[in-house]
Amino acid sequence: MTTETADAPQSELSGRLAELEERLLAGDRRALARVLSWVESGDQRGREMLRALYPRSGRARTIGLTGSPGAGKSTVTNELAKSFRRRGQTVGIVAIDPSSPYTMGAILGDRVRMTELYSDDGVFIRSLASRGALGGLSAATQDVVHVLDAYGKDVILIETVGAGQDEVDIAGAAQTTILVNTPNMGDEVQTLKAGIMEIADVLAVNKSDLPGADRMVSALKALLSLNPDRGWDPPVVRIVATQGEGIEQLTEACDSHFEELQSSGKLEAGELERARQQITALARANVLNRLRTETGEQRLADLSGAVANRTADPHTAAAAWLAES
Repeated sequence: MTTETADAPQSELSGRLAELEERLLAGDRRALARVLSWVESGDQRGREMLRALYPRSGRARTIGLTGSPGAGKSTVTNELAKSFRRRGQTVGIVAIDPSSPYTMGAILGDRVRMTELYSDDGVFIRSLASRGALGGLSAATQDVVHVLDAYGKDVILIETVGAGQDEVDIAGAAQTTILVNTPNMGDEVQTLKAGIMEIADVLAVNKSDLPGADRMVSALKALLSLNPDRGWDPPVVRIVATQGEGIEQLTEACDSHFEELQSSGKLEAGELERARQQITALARANVLNRLRTETGEQRLADLSGAVANRTADPHTAAAAWLAES
């Protein structure tokens, strides 16, 4: 918590936050940016604002985009945003950029790729550093989505880091997940196996004007045929995002999936699962934060020495550390 927050009388602080909330709900982009900064940094004011805004969320559609580096996720995200804007819908974009494992800083390059959207007041772009989080998402992603939702965005696009096959957390953050693929990626089956195929609701073959696109489409359809009992048959959409080709078909595929969720009752079930996952993740983080005190770190060092010396096993040491939190 900052000195300003700590020194301000509680009533005065509450008044400032209430005023900021009112400005945000009235469409003030600067107020939104400030709240998002607090939320991302873990500031207590961000938590209080999120608590106040959360009841107003739950109305936006959320669409996640994942895939390998170089697949063109940022360009696809950019074109999807333009597609929804042509319909008159407002769009929030949460773009996760990879962080340095040493400084936790990020280039935030997705903002560079989406410069043409900055002049559109109906689009708000927020780049987040992954800060070492696994699964392709920043730890603050869900909270940022909730704030954008409360702000009144109709559609929120969430773009993952693009680090590999294990970016499956997006399925727990978005109603619809798009897996972006490109031809000539090498061994298609090797690239697309693991959990990434199971989370895809829509498959986009980007750069489909390149040789090998037909082979990629065939490989995807063959993989999908191995899992016929999902209740939803993910469509394979060929696109050339740099030219805007196939983007309307991709948008319509997302619409079809959302309609399926509504008609099957899976929309509510998905909301419950997302809530469960976020509560679990926050509880896990809170437990770890309680352990990471000066005393806890010293105890961890002692237990680590015992494990390294084989005088204690890792499970017993972990239980002992948790018991002392």
